[in-house]
Amino acid sequence: MSQAQFEDLMGDIATAIADRPVDGALAAFLDEAFAGDGETFKTIAALCQTGEAEGWICAREMGGIKFGRVIKPGGAAGRFSVDVVRMKDCKGPHHVHPGGEIGMIMPIAGDPKFDGMGRGWYVDPPGSDHWPTVEGGDAYVLYLLPDGAIEFTGK
Repeated sequence: MSQAQFEDLMGDIATAIADRPVDGALAAFLDEAFAGDGETFKTIAALCQTGEAEGWICAREMGGIKFGRVIKPGGAAGRFSVDVVRMKDCKGPHHVHPGGEIGMIMPIAGDPKFDGMGRGWYVDPPGSDHWPTVEGGDAYVLYLLPDGAIEFTGK
């Protein structure tokens, strides 16, 4: 397993969603096309573990949250950036998604819920905001941001 394989899989997903609106229908599409119990999803979760061990995923840490941008917009995932965070029973910094946020929740240990959701995909529409929170365990949360857009508010 390698960073190149991760980039290829993210490119496949980005291509599949490139022209779709960032809304609930996109979450349903992703749940069907790249299901949480499917091979692609499982491979990405395994690559996150490998990448963290090798230092190309979650290379930074602040406040108990490991994080990092793995792919910049204009790279392997087209117009999307790809970030991965590792959170365990914590709340992250408040932010706004100008173009929306498309994410994967990948449990590591326990029964983690990210913003109340378990393993699988979520889509937050353009203009949405939140304090990302994981409760009940340890998880990777991978998210694609259209044009890499995210605004931390300092709230």
